[in-house]
Amino acid sequence: MKNFSILLIITLTAFSCYSQKRTVNHSSNLEIVKSTYEENSNTLQKYLAEDATWTEVKGFPYGGTYTGYDEVVTNIFSKIGTEWTGFKFNVEDYVASDDKVIAFGTYSGTYKKTNKSFTARVSHIWKLKDGKIINFEQIVDSKPVVDAMQ
Repeated sequence: MKNFSILLIITLTAFSCYSQKRTVNHSSNLEIVKSTYEENSNTLQKYLAEDATWTEVKGFPYGGTYTGYDEVVTNIFSKIGTEWTGFKFNVEDYVASDDKVIAFGTYSGTYKKTNKSFTARVSHIWKLKDGKIINFEQIVDSKPVVDAMQ
């Protein structure tokens, strides 16, 4: 019985240390992702791994998979910045688990050529490793966005 008690104490102590380590990691991953949504922030460039993959859903105007910061800026952010007025992602909440963080909320904006506005539900799934973003995936109802462009 004494050996069982010692084993139980060791197991609980190890689990406690492991859980605390994971919690700290969740917190830092969550803080990294949150920081990428701050206005006028360079944190995306700071935290995006050189070979990170970034996927905008098929059917979205800028749909495709891009690798690294420069491709993301060229194929997505630059176009959004020149083609839209007031395009934004209003984050409603986050869910963090292990190496993933999910942000969900609503996109909105006005397409300059048509002057049509839209709102669309969206989720962003971020995967991190060693404090770097290694993967991003967008899930969005693209129809309202496409409709605003026509």
